[in-house]
Amino acid sequence: MNSPTLTDVRLELITAARHFYQQGWMVGTAGNLSARLSDGSFWITASGKSKGELAIDDFVRIYPDGRVEQPTKDSKPSAETAIHQVVYHLFPEATSCYHIHSVEANLVSRFVNGDALPLPPLEMLKGLGVWQENPDCVMPIFANHLQVQQIATEIKARFSNTPSQLPALLIRDHGVTVWASSCTEARNYIELVEYIFRYMVAARGVLGGV
Repeated sequence: MNSPTLTDVRLELITAARHFYQQGWMVGTAGNLSARLSDGSFWITASGKSKGELAIDDFVRIYPDGRVEQPTKDSKPSAETAIHQVVYHLFPEATSCYHIHSVEANLVSRFVNGDALPLPPLEMLKGLGVWQENPDCVMPIFANHLQVQQIATEIKARFSNTPSQLPALLIRDHGVTVWASSCTEARNYIELVEYIFRYMVAARGVLGGV
């Protein structure tokens, strides 16, 4: 068993996962979090682990050449590792990638039929890097395929041609993914997008679906 140090990024991932679990955003074994290291490898939550009870050995290390480091024999990479790999490829400045499953994220992903979700011009967008008055901002939406590699391929294809306005994307009926330059920033991004989603769901109820 590995002995964590005070600077081990996995400790930050454990704390974030527990927080998201308590919010109901990573129920059961859903969701996955990763953090990239200086050598280009990244730690990602192992498949099938409760996000409210993660231990230091509940992570798998993925290297740029595809090599996998498994702390224990039963540790397997998250099924959505391919999405993290493509995010780190597309956004070299990113050192963290967080993916959660929330009720609100799935609800808003059905508010439109197309591949972009218009967002209300809320103050919270500033926390996501949108510093405009009355911003016209959209969240990209991707189809949820059984084969995660297909989702990753579509993310790479679209963002290679049309960069995202936000450090975030939605997978319809699945969940939201964010990326950031630190674990703290990624956690903030998750909280901000979830606030926006909750607002959108609540507004639909108040305004009768308008």
